[in-house]
Amino acid sequence: MLFNSYEFICVFLPITLWMYYKIGDLGHYRVAIAWLVLASLFFYGWWNPAYLYLIVPSMILNYMAGVSLTVRSRRWLLGLGVGANLAVLGYFKYADFFVTTLDQLTGAHWTMLHVVLPLGISFITFQKIAYLVDAYRGETREYDFLRFSLFVVFFPQLIAGPIVHHKEIIPQFRRPQVYRFRSRLFATGLSVFVIGLLKKVLVADSLSRFSGMAFDAVAQGVALSFFEAWRGSLAYSLQLYFDFSGYSDMAVGLALMFGVRLPLNFNSPYKAVNIIDFWRRWHMTLSRFLRDYVYIPLGGNRHGKFRRYLNVMTTMLLGGLWHGAGWTFVFWGGLHGLYLVVNHIWQYLRSQLGWYSQRESRLGRMISRLITFVAVVVGWVFFRADDYQSALRMIAGMAGLNGFVWPENDIAGLGPLADVLHQWGWQFQPLRYFDGRGNLLMMTAMMVFVWWMPNTQQIMAAYRPSVQKVVAVARWPHWRLTIAWAIMIAIGGIVAMLRLSHVSEFLYFRF
Repeated sequence: MLFNSYEFICVFLPITLWMYYKIGDLGHYRVAIAWLVLASLFFYGWWNPAYLYLIVPSMILNYMAGVSLTVRSRRWLLGLGVGANLAVLGYFKYADFFVTTLDQLTGAHWTMLHVVLPLGISFITFQKIAYLVDAYRGETREYDFLRFSLFVVFFPQLIAGPIVHHKEIIPQFRRPQVYRFRSRLFATGLSVFVIGLLKKVLVADSLSRFSGMAFDAVAQGVALSFFEAWRGSLAYSLQLYFDFSGYSDMAVGLALMFGVRLPLNFNSPYKAVNIIDFWRRWHMTLSRFLRDYVYIPLGGNRHGKFRRYLNVMTTMLLGGLWHGAGWTFVFWGGLHGLYLVVNHIWQYLRSQLGWYSQRESRLGRMISRLITFVAVVVGWVFFRADDYQSALRMIAGMAGLNGFVWPENDIAGLGPLADVLHQWGWQFQPLRYFDGRGNLLMMTAMMVFVWWMPNTQQIMAAYRPSVQKVVAVARWPHWRLTIAWAIMIAIGGIVAMLRLSHVSEFLYFRF
């Protein structure tokens, strides 16, 4: 069941909300929790009921381990709990990858297991590991199984995050007002949900056609020209941006409808002025997990610069592997690790030279943002491509190695510039994967939008839709409880509903 489907929006969500608040109005708060747990398990089991045989026993065992660790910290029990969670993740997500890699190295012709990956297992696993580690550290005192169960399976964040901390969510379930309908919070949540739905069905799904055509072409050995390659890579970069941003908004909005605030997971990452800033904005809860439970335990920056950079690389390689069982994901993680190391070295050199004392100009920030964005787009090529060869063919096209070709049916629009470009070596011929000025204007408009327009959290900041308080509040537009905004959200909801005839899953569901 997808958030962007009729059965979810028209059936599951209304029934779940009505029963939740009906039970809450009667004062049966534990029954309301139990109802939401059962509804979340139904939501998860809708994909495949067999998944419940995995998530329910895992939830029970992790709860028992957490209680035991809370009562008395035992290193061996923590190791057993974390190891068991990683073993389950490793089997379902990496068994076929491991077998394929061994087969390629040894030529033994091993048979793949064809293990079906349960949805959300990566997010659920990290969430439970964080809980066990915090229990071992004495940072949690949760003994209630119902609240713990809801913390694990709460359906708005169950499939693709955010990766929530127990201290952010479980205390909210202890407040009686959470189970009472609050019109202001509900209206805020509904508006955030509709904005996210529009991002998904109007923008991300529309861009999927352009990105799919280009990456399918390079997978078949086609050598794309400069503009064809950039249209494909930019289309995927923007598709992933609006897809993940849309899901993050919808998750936050759904949780608000139930009176719960989730942590912010997406904060305009393409506005980042360096790679460090990018990872503070993209998949923020994953970055937090990798920092707190991988990077810092490895030693962080406490043992000299070389060890720090080694820890950064190790953490990002694991982060890449977490995203997918393939060497292209590992390379993507390593590439971002290299980006981060270079970024840290550059910041160190700037501090030594005293450059930080100078106020960075607006032009300097724009250049930094552009460089960061190009680096991220290059990384996304490996993230999306089927294999290395496909990725390298796409990169070759983006570098202009396959020539600069403009569609001949758009020459008239260039005017006298066409002759100049021809003298510079440009070619004019039919193109399949680039339409000319129309595509150029579309991509430019979208980049202007993601670089300079406020995001959903800034627009809704006055009503604090997430756990964090948003500092950069939008001057315009800013959402208010007014008739005008209600009409706009209603129109947006209707438009989005009319586009649900072609339902597509969110890209992060695959990770």
